[in-house]
Amino acid sequence: MNNEHRKVGRALTVRSLVIGSVGSIFITTSSLYIALKMSSLPWPIIFVALASMFSLKSLGQTNFGEINVTHTAMSAGAMVAGGLAFTIPGILILHPGESLNFRAVMVCSVGGTVLGLIFTALIRKYFIEEKELDYPMGEAAAETLYAGDEGGRKSRLLFGTMGFSMVFTWLRDRMALFPATVMSKTMGAYGSSCGFYFSPMLIGIGYILGPALLAVWFFGAVLGDGVILFLGQKLGFYDLATATAIKSSLGVGLMVGTGLGILLKGILPKTKEIALAAARREESVLSGRWMIILAVVAAAAFTYFCNLGPAASVLVILGTWFATAMSAECVGQTGINPMEIFGILILLFVRMLTSVGETEAFYIAAIVAVAAGLTGDVMNDFRAGHIMKTSPKDQWIGEAVGGLIGSVTAVFALYMILRAYGSEAIGGELFPAAQAATVASMVGGISHLPAFIIGIVAAAILYMIGFPVMTLGLGVYLPSYMSLTAALGGLLRWLVGRFRAESEEKGTIIASGFLGGEGITGVAISFLIAFGMM
Repeated sequence: MNNEHRKVGRALTVRSLVIGSVGSIFITTSSLYIALKMSSLPWPIIFVALASMFSLKSLGQTNFGEINVTHTAMSAGAMVAGGLAFTIPGILILHPGESLNFRAVMVCSVGGTVLGLIFTALIRKYFIEEKELDYPMGEAAAETLYAGDEGGRKSRLLFGTMGFSMVFTWLRDRMALFPATVMSKTMGAYGSSCGFYFSPMLIGIGYILGPALLAVWFFGAVLGDGVILFLGQKLGFYDLATATAIKSSLGVGLMVGTGLGILLKGILPKTKEIALAAARREESVLSGRWMIILAVVAAAAFTYFCNLGPAASVLVILGTWFATAMSAECVGQTGINPMEIFGILILLFVRMLTSVGETEAFYIAAIVAVAAGLTGDVMNDFRAGHIMKTSPKDQWIGEAVGGLIGSVTAVFALYMILRAYGSEAIGGELFPAAQAATVASMVGGISHLPAFIIGIVAAAILYMIGFPVMTLGLGVYLPSYMSLTAALGGLLRWLVGRFRAESEEKGTIIASGFLGGEGITGVAISFLIAFGMM
């Protein structure tokens, strides 16, 4: 990353917050819709970084700091919407015809956002500056802004590959000129998702992360689909239902165990240092006292409006701290944020210790997923800001403004969708809401407890000895066609490093273009769908 030249100047301005706030409304609305419709959510950072740069330049002279604050505010609500869409609709899937308590949903959304704001303030320094995780989407955003500002050969290469990725994604998703995936019928007969996903974004992520992490990721896919699903059934050890339960429970267990390892190895030993940094207000405008006050207010709101009870509310806040750390680690290593998995983890933990009901369990998952989603998204923004030497305090203020606006917007967007289409549309062909369906299935308990426990123990041990086990868990849990595509990117990085080492930087620019093009087109399509233009 060439970061020797930087435009300096005032980062936090009125126009950065105004543009970021307006953008947050549109990005959040479209993200809520696309998460329900397509059971996925593209990272918005490349799109909002470019939108912020072009908007500010059209108003006069600007600088990278102001652009970073603007795109941080603009994107903050996207994963808040994802946290809601991936959890709350599970209530309607589990209990068809039931109405949502939108007052409680609003408390989950705003409360989860507040917790996300507190915890990103506490953990930013550790993950961004000390651990120096990659955050591939954040690095791609910084590369995009530099190349766009420089012009010349880098700019042509970046925007050329970005244009290719945009056209490719549009032809794939909007025009449906070719299938998004090619699947193995032989493996599919055993419940496997073995195949290839035609995704420039995943290839770009694989290239940026590199061959080592992708080898572990791919091994997880082989373990999940090849060994557990295919060989396990082929050899007659169990049937399809049992195989599927083992695979999903082991994948979730591996990610939960990774989170436990993060807590024991990375967070708890740094608690004093993180707290001292927060007390010096290095990370945000909030003092430690205000963080405690907001956490107490959030606990009271969860107790009163969401019927969680005092003990469960306190456990949720402690669990959210745990989940946001997992989110920061996962996004930093892989570029993927399985926020609903973190929600599942904490709801299971709280239900073991308290007597909260089924509906309340979904509220817990939503609070955690919103906080983890916000954290994962904004840590990308913080990574871009760190590369460009933007004040983290200014970015945090942008995050707070955009995130809180997004938390309210997301609830209104969900209300309008249910009012327009009816609650019966959730979980059906119109709005599959696959992640929410997963949460609904887990509210009743772990489908295969031994595999879940094995995953937790194995991952915690492996993480403690330095093995990148989060990518292993993702490989087991995610559809294997995603893993194969990402592995192709990792293989390309290995080949370039082996035979054309001088071209590695050029490859990173191309990968950033792939990431940005599919991300921008995904957001654009979501806008068109959300506002009835598709």
